[in-house]
Amino acid sequence: MHTMIIGGAGMLGQKLAASLAGDTLTLVDVVEPPPFPNATTLAADLTDPATATALIARRPDVIFHLAAIVSGEAEADFSRGYAVNLDATRMLFDAIRHAGEHDGPYKPRVVFASSIAVFGAPFPARIPDDFHTTPRTSYGTQKAATELLLSDYSRRGIFDGIALRLPTICIRPGKPNRAASGFFSNILREPLAGLPAILPVPDTTRHWFTSPRTATGFFRHAATLDLALLGDNRALNMPGLSATVAEQIEALRSVAGQAAVDLIRREPDPTIAAIVVNWAQDFDTPRAHALGFRAERTFDEIIAVHLLDETGA
Repeated sequence: MHTMIIGGAGMLGQKLAASLAGDTLTLVDVVEPPPFPNATTLAADLTDPATATALIARRPDVIFHLAAIVSGEAEADFSRGYAVNLDATRMLFDAIRHAGEHDGPYKPRVVFASSIAVFGAPFPARIPDDFHTTPRTSYGTQKAATELLLSDYSRRGIFDGIALRLPTICIRPGKPNRAASGFFSNILREPLAGLPAILPVPDTTRHWFTSPRTATGFFRHAATLDLALLGDNRALNMPGLSATVAEQIEALRSVAGQAAVDLIRREPDPTIAAIVVNWAQDFDTPRAHALGFRAERTFDEIIAVHLLDETGA
């Protein structure tokens, strides 16, 4: 099995690659990913039209498309957000189409990392599977547009695709990034390591979460599913955990004590708050559950997964 991970230098790309060590891997990103056994690593500009053609010439059996400009950066840089998150993906999809038309039969599995940012306010307290997409950010719009392309290319038999609408991944290891959602991880990861963290939104802020380990499992599971079960709608809401910032902090207190909680500084940020207020807070995900996707049920579980996977504790 030849598996290609586009976005292979990122956190999820690295964890997914590690879980697929038995496959022949091609890892691609704007910076060259770290080496892995049985892996070719490539640095590539995904906005260059020649890149998609060169990647697809390798004819991978499964393509995990994880590469994206994150939410805060996509909002700040309109042109770059669309170039990376939409235009480059369309070039990838067309490169698959051209390969099948000109170089012999080719129909890979494409697993695309979408986002719950495709939903925007106003929405119900708990979003059903059939709720309409009304993104209120450029990032969410780019993800929603890609979902439509993926469903159409799949309907036409160009590839066999599925889009996973991921919850916010928490706790993300490593350093803070420019994602507007980054503080959800920061307020746990940094205090657990004895470092200060900034909370830019009210404690009452509610959101939808899953751990990096579970998200990695989502991708692996999606690569083996009978996608005919999805019909023509190839976008799927992933299971997760609905929790408030206050509930996150209480879970931190139960694991690491008040000293860790005291490292959180409340510094309201109107820009981040304006983005987060338009994000979904809770989901009902019977389609995903029926297909075997599962997620954590408490934030204590999410913290425990982080400690085990990142520190061995």
